[in-house]
Amino acid sequence: MSSATTTSTRTVLVTGAAKRLGREIALALARAGWQVAVHYRDSVEDARRTSLECTALSGNSASFRANLGNEAAVRNLVPRVIAHFGHLDAVVNSASTFEHDDATSFSFASMEKHMRSNAGAAILLAQGLHSHVQEQRSAGQAARGAVVNLLDQKLWNQNPDFMSYTLSKASLEAANTMLALALAPHVRVVGVAPGLTLTSNLLSDAQFQARHKMALLEHSSTPQDVAATVRFALDNQSITGTTLVVDGGQHLMRFERDFSLM
Repeated sequence: MSSATTTSTRTVLVTGAAKRLGREIALALARAGWQVAVHYRDSVEDARRTSLECTALSGNSASFRANLGNEAAVRNLVPRVIAHFGHLDAVVNSASTFEHDDATSFSFASMEKHMRSNAGAAILLAQGLHSHVQEQRSAGQAARGAVVNLLDQKLWNQNPDFMSYTLSKASLEAANTMLALALAPHVRVVGVAPGLTLTSNLLSDAQFQARHKMALLEHSSTPQDVAATVRFALDNQSITGTTLVVDGGQHLMRFERDFSLM
């Protein structure tokens, strides 16, 4: 697909956008008029379908394959998106590696795998966006950018499960502050932390429904709630260096285990 676009049309890269929460975010942003770069790793057909639906909503979308655990692939992703669309205004880091380990099964290999894809990739993509914005401003354009990092209510309600995953998200939450300071004034950085939002193969439908209700508001976040918050974070020009927790109050409760292992 050729890239015929105008700089007045906002473009966003959403990682992990082929399916699940990333897909919901991509579709919500497309409905709001954003051109969406749909990132995926292995889900070729899912990414194609998401991109086609985004195109139907906003007029332009494309899919981009990259392994976020590979530094060279991550560094090349933003330039590929810019080459296609002509410019990039925002990055939503939704993709996550989520594999179980705990204090007894923890290893350097597990930690490195999660850190690379969940924290390192997000930082490099923010770096790439910032460089692009600076280049645009050097060319006389009034460019600004925004990065939204998907976190987890687990950071404020810790349990001993999924240790490497949690460490990677804690690193990304710290990076929110550091990046907000480093990339200001032209790139904002905001965290969005959902609660239990989607089921998985670790939960039956009945288990998911029961645990989704385990929140102060008697419901946790929905994909639509999270997508709406991402859109808000991208649109509000006065938010940076903070995290919006969207979980029905789950982070204020005490859970001894991860939802999937209760």
